[in-house]
Amino acid sequence: MAPTARTGPAARGPRILLYSDDRTVRAHVRTAVGPRLRAHAPEIAWAEVATPAALVAAADRGGWDLLVLDGEADKSGGMGLCRQLKNEVYRCPPVVVLTGRADDGWLASWSLADAVVPRPLDAIELQRTVAGQLAATV
Repeated sequence: MAPTARTGPAARGPRILLYSDDRTVRAHVRTAVGPRLRAHAPEIAWAEVATPAALVAAADRGGWDLLVLDGEADKSGGMGLCRQLKNEVYRCPPVVVLTGRADDGWLASWSLADAVVPRPLDAIELQRTVAGQLAATV
């Protein structure tokens, strides 16, 4: 079997774009998900943005396997930005929105998010959600 984009010695890891205006949230997400989805898998290529403009520009450029958006970001939360991206970006990748609490799931459904992870962030749930969304895109 010839190597594909996801297998073999030249496999590339998933590309994830992470948006939050809070660097501690970004660090927490990266730590919770880990450097790879499973043992011996390629490393995740993370890109972080802290402003809505940077998020939209990066999403427009494309090449992402997953977007993780902080729904509690100040000024422009991830839920509104998710809805904008889902409506404006051709073939928008799956989006995971981090909500302020479990009861915000209904609002995240308005945002057209593919998955929601509530705060406080549970590392196992977040990793499982990210892996599940990435598996669905392969």
